[in-house]
Amino acid sequence: MTLRFISSGESHGPAITAILEGFPAGVPISIDEINNNLSRRQKGHGSGDRMKKEHDQVTILGGVMGGLTTGAPIAIMVENRDHVNWKGKPIAPMTIPRPGHADLVGAVKYGYTDLRMTLERSSARETVVRVAVGSICQQFLAHFGIQVSAYVTEIGGVAANLEDIPIGDRAALSEMNSVRCPDAEAAQKIQDKITQVMEERDTLGGIIEIITTGLPVGLGTHAQWDRKVEAKVGAALLSVQTIKGIEFGPAFENSRKKGTQVQDPIRIDGEKITRSSNRSGGLEGSMTNGQPLVIRAAMKPIATTLTPQPTVDLVTGQHVDSEYHRSDHCPVPRAVPVLQSVT
Repeated sequence: MTLRFISSGESHGPAITAILEGFPAGVPISIDEINNNLSRRQKGHGSGDRMKKEHDQVTILGGVMGGLTTGAPIAIMVENRDHVNWKGKPIAPMTIPRPGHADLVGAVKYGYTDLRMTLERSSARETVVRVAVGSICQQFLAHFGIQVSAYVTEIGGVAANLEDIPIGDRAALSEMNSVRCPDAEAAQKIQDKITQVMEERDTLGGIIEIITTGLPVGLGTHAQWDRKVEAKVGAALLSVQTIKGIEFGPAFENSRKKGTQVQDPIRIDGEKITRSSNRSGGLEGSMTNGQPLVIRAAMKPIATTLTPQPTVDLVTGQHVDSEYHRSDHCPVPRAVPVLQSVT
């Protein structure tokens, strides 16, 4: 079975849509569960004003009948409530590109004279259907005892101490605060840090950890480059807006150690083969080894800042300051359900 989805729609268009193909028939789908994850995506300290306007709800247009999947492509839609504020209104072309965004490069690539043609599609608003599609897939994985969870481990240089927090407790603890960090002490410091950066008219990035438990041995393969777990999951995560780096297990930490310090000793427990550590992050030879799959994703500070940045006006050719377009100050907490769904 090969699962694939494509999305369509613009940030301020009527809706964002997606089609998921390759999904098996007969799987019960809970719309409430999808909507719950869409709601999670809208919450988090440091969110922008748009989250007050949107109340995302999914509509399933095809592929599900009587609450069960049919085996046909699943079509979904999430309306953009903010669309009514733009529909039919004359809007002057945007000609001042924002540093760090797709604005300028997209205009050069496609020949746009209005930079909005780029930003409307490159916007992270598109992740709303990634969460919906991922929520459908999570409901399928649950039948096999496979669970994907995620939480914040660091924002603005404030890192959580997870040493004494069991993996199974981290996701639930993270949902108890507005920055989605399982370490309560670090969560308060992160919240203060985000409040500070909002006052400074700036933005913050951070690190999100994604844990998948219940995986069988042998998903992925060593035999073909494009079917390795790192290749498939890595490509998916790096396609999310502002995600600029990933590691499987403590990969960067391991790179500074000797080989004898980073392996997972193999042991026999009765008739079961086990490992006494998980330094490899649940992968060996690009295949799952039965341990939790541990991934960390680095999210850069969002490029849209209240503090103007140097750029140029493409019409006049003059150096100018960038114009502010509504955005988050810190999207990291909101990105947790996005990366969870994408994984």
